[in-house]
Amino acid sequence: MRIEATQLHGVKLIVPEVFTDHRGRYVELFDTAKYRDVCPDLEFVQDDVSVSHERVLRGLHGDWATTKLVSVFHGEGYALLADNRPESPTYRLWQAFTLSDSNHHQLLIPAGIGNSVLAVRGPLVYWYKQNTHFVPGRQFTIRWDDPEWGFRWPIEDPILSARDLQGDYVTSS
Repeated sequence: MRIEATQLHGVKLIVPEVFTDHRGRYVELFDTAKYRDVCPDLEFVQDDVSVSHERVLRGLHGDWATTKLVSVFHGEGYALLADNRPESPTYRLWQAFTLSDSNHHQLLIPAGIGNSVLAVRGPLVYWYKQNTHFVPGRQFTIRWDDPEWGFRWPIEDPILSARDLQGDYVTSS
């Protein structure tokens, strides 16, 4: 496994080893011993999976307590992360990544980072581990097309939930 820094403070791109032979592929998604170097004090308590049709954009969601480890099982996603932490040296910056069933990349996303994924090739099966349990009403949502952020998406007309269409931008905990 290779760990790469990103433009966003605390966000790490993880490139796992992929073993391929005549039967297909094998990828280890998580091993406590190996990930201890990536996130030494982190204990994950919840795993979630979302399945999205092409052009569905989920997020930009985050909260002030939850760190996530995300990856794509099937399809291709355009993962856009936005640093919403006022104390961060990369506050109000964003970065996009391609996560897919062919590259198996993972992102470690600290609390306070808005997390989204657009299904570029679907169906998109998006997996994430969390270090806290989901608490309704604790999350912030940044509008996907907020002009102050200047996000760039590979499509202009994504399929959105009512929450993501409206947004409820919050800048601090």
